[in-house]
Amino acid sequence: MKPEKAAEVEAAVKSLFAALDQARPQGIRYASYRLEDGVTYVVLLQVEEGIENPLPKVPEFLEFQQNLRGWLAEPPAPEQLTVIGDYQS
Repeated sequence: MKPEKAAEVEAAVKSLFAALDQARPQGIRYASYRLEDGVTYVVLLQVEEGIENPLPKVPEFLEFQQNLRGWLAEPPAPEQLTVIGDYQS
């Protein structure tokens, strides 16, 4: 993210997760992490097999996605991950 947008991004992430707590979309795990440099984020989305991603139906998610263009210092690098282990307590 652009360093001058850090506070705006943080506020938007908190707002998005508050909206998700309210909407409680089913069939996903979604997490956002900030790296130590303060401007790099890692976002993990896991969608259960057979479930259509419900995030595009959450208005705050769509707003966040639209704002990303102005916040990004460079294009995101989406990658497909294969889960080989997962523990939830």
